[in-house]
Amino acid sequence: MADRYSVPERPDDMNVQAQGFQASSGGKTAGGSRGLQMNFLEPAGDAGLSGPGSPAWKVFHNPLAIAAGGIAAVILELAEPAVRAGVWDHSTFKVDPIKRMQNTGNAAMAVTFGSTKLAQTTFDRVTRMHERVTGETHEGKAYKAMDPELLTWVHVTAAWGFLQAYIRYAEPDMSREDQDRYYREGAAKGYGFGAKWVPQSVDEVEAYMTEKLKTLYVNDTVQEFIKIVGDATPMGKAAQPVQRLMAQAGIDLLTDDMQKVCGVKVTHPLGRRGVRAVVGALAATARFVQKRRGDGPAEQACRRMGVSTDCLYAK
Repeated sequence: MADRYSVPERPDDMNVQAQGFQASSGGKTAGGSRGLQMNFLEPAGDAGLSGPGSPAWKVFHNPLAIAAGGIAAVILELAEPAVRAGVWDHSTFKVDPIKRMQNTGNAAMAVTFGSTKLAQTTFDRVTRMHERVTGETHEGKAYKAMDPELLTWVHVTAAWGFLQAYIRYAEPDMSREDQDRYYREGAAKGYGFGAKWVPQSVDEVEAYMTEKLKTLYVNDTVQEFIKIVGDATPMGKAAQPVQRLMAQAGIDLLTDDMQKVCGVKVTHPLGRRGVRAVVGALAATARFVQKRRGDGPAEQACRRMGVSTDCLYAK
């Protein structure tokens, strides 16, 4: 039974954007002896930052929400000058994208399904790593990874991307109340990673992102990211068509205005409707498999809290 996961110590791998979580039946994820072991089964009764019944548990348990939503989030982040430089220039994504996606997914699981102590430990480790990340944007402007405004942008793009993917592929009729609750409860993660302010409702997020779109720009890093993430799959070339479809699904989550300022668009031969249909079918298959065989952090967190895994799914 897989009951422990590891988070590596390299700063780039500790970026909290969960672009794809891979559960491990062997008990560990990438990181080896250098990693921090994460136990999602203890201590009993510790709900962590969210807990059973929270929108966050449903959203982060959904693999399609994490995969497609994470891609949408990173596109938005890489279109911001300082985040583009911070992520791309201090990252192993270009040389080992699969491990990077697994490791970043593990960090997100820690602060969502882990105990209060595990979440705080993750916050502290990420902060220590990011305090060392400084430099200049590709346009020559100095930046620091721990700039609270940049941390707000990273937090919001991730939260927004995951939620949009979840709504589209898991719970289209999710109530506005639950969406607001998702952002409100998720603020603890933003603050934990160093943001000084984060929007806490759908209205606040939409207003914030409308303003931020004015600061984004088209650049070649976004295109490079889309190509790399479309080819990166732990299952080899046979799975690349699905991975490329997922990259297109991430682009499709962006509004028309977002796609324009980021310089991206859906290019899959199936078109936007076809992408949504196929990814929707994949989402249904994933739910079936999870209900029958799932034993990742979410399921283990349910055992820690003594509740049914039914709380992980839309009703």
